[in-house]
Amino acid sequence: MFTGNYLVTSFKRELLAGVHDFTAHTFKLALFTNEATLDAATAAYGASNEVAGAGYTAGGEALTALAVESSGTTAFVTFEDVEWPGTTLTARGGLVYNSSVVGSPAVAVLDFGADKVANGTTFTVQFPDATADAAVIRIA
Repeated sequence: MFTGNYLVTSFKRELLAGVHDFTAHTFKLALFTNEATLDAATAAYGASNEVAGAGYTAGGEALTALAVESSGTTAFVTFEDVEWPGTTLTARGGLVYNSSVVGSPAVAVLDFGADKVANGTTFTVQFPDATADAAVIRIA
């Protein structure tokens, strides 16, 4: 069950320890059903209750156009929307994780607010504007 959007607690600790490098590592977005239990305590990617369907590959898709930027006193990460063309699936939310690090540590839980469905169409996750006030991953 999804209960909101989170930068997971372990990510905050790992960021300070130098585990994550948004300029060199590969970060992915995996999609999950409403049966998944993802929250601030989620520490790593796991396939339990990940969506399955035509056009979707377990583990999700890589986030592209990653850049680290800042505005005022806030630093943030930018990346493009993610698409799964020609897919049939139902997803309640997603998990951003670092696939370059052993154990695939979690970064952020995304709660879509309700099940989102694609039936042989393109499933798109649209990210908010990459700004100090709206970016999904930001440190103020």
